[in-house]
Amino acid sequence: MAPAVAYSCEFDQVTFDNDFAGASSDKMIASCQSNSQNKIEIVLKPENTPINNSPWYAFKLSSEEKKQVEVTIRVTDGDNRYPPKVSKDGQHWEGVEYVKDNEKLVFTVALSKQPIVIAAQEIITNQDYSEWVNRLAKSPVTSQSVIGESVQGRPINALEVRGNRQANEWLVILGRQHPPEITGALALFPFTENLLSDSSVAKSFRDRFNILIVPNLNPDGVQMGHWRHNVNGVDLNRDWNKFAQPEVRAVHEHINKLIQAGGKMVMAVDFHSTRRDIFYTMPNDYGMEQRYLVNNWLKAVDKQYKNFSVIQKPGNNPGRGVFKQYFADHYNVHAITYEMGDNTDRAFINDFAIDAANQLMKTMMMDNQELQP
Repeated sequence: MAPAVAYSCEFDQVTFDNDFAGASSDKMIASCQSNSQNKIEIVLKPENTPINNSPWYAFKLSSEEKKQVEVTIRVTDGDNRYPPKVSKDGQHWEGVEYVKDNEKLVFTVALSKQPIVIAAQEIITNQDYSEWVNRLAKSPVTSQSVIGESVQGRPINALEVRGNRQANEWLVILGRQHPPEITGALALFPFTENLLSDSSVAKSFRDRFNILIVPNLNPDGVQMGHWRHNVNGVDLNRDWNKFAQPEVRAVHEHINKLIQAGGKMVMAVDFHSTRRDIFYTMPNDYGMEQRYLVNNWLKAVDKQYKNFSVIQKPGNNPGRGVFKQYFADHYNVHAITYEMGDNTDRAFINDFAIDAANQLMKTMMMDNQELQP
């Protein structure tokens, strides 16, 4: 189910390949051309405008002869949001020097017979998620299940943690509604692993709370190299009022099953990426239970950092179909959109996620959430 090689991208002495998981789909490539043996240009088009006018890109280049090639990535009717990254193995990534001129990125790469991957961000594939879920499922406190299927029949995998079988309160963790939002994924992994750790805080937390983890909600988009949509062309984070897409329905129906079995939703964290680090929250006065829960949590995290500000942006948009709004409206409790910046330092993302998970557990175990108005 990988995308077919774009027929228009054929260059003398340079091989172009987009036949791999997460590569730019043919629909996103408007044209390709070579101005000389050492210069190529790839023109991308956005899935739609205005909200997602910065298309994802990922492709491989190689050459029979070692050579330096100047690559231009141009966006038509959009914006080039992502500086290029290069990898030889798809696991280790490096930034490259580039020049940005309006919608155009220009940079130089060294080519050889060994293909290199050029991408907007690191690539985290469905296989990577499957291996991660399988590893965490080996823990005696977790269970793995498939709660539904994507449009193209890929599994929607979930982990459930029931440390105390008498517990009926649930924390929900959600990720990858938008395929290229890699820094959100890089935060979700350590955040979740800390919830499942053997620390005294995590063990105490799991004695009281259950956890539902759905790390990869848009596996079709992840496979096909989409910027924001599933394969039906729908932004999943605008479908939580319609439930027209099977990926969203799968989570909604599974949560309802947990509630029918006596469960109670108490908090949700939805991981994303944007141009800066920000936390989209529900307003304290929206009428939810434990109205200051998120405020207490994020203020406590903020106090741990002298040179970093935890920015909260409360919002209430009932008609947009956003997950955090759905969660607040349906279950009368808090949810946040946890956004990490596209270019935020990867080590910081990891460390901050661990601290944020620790503080969330401590905050949720507090008996009184009216402490910090």
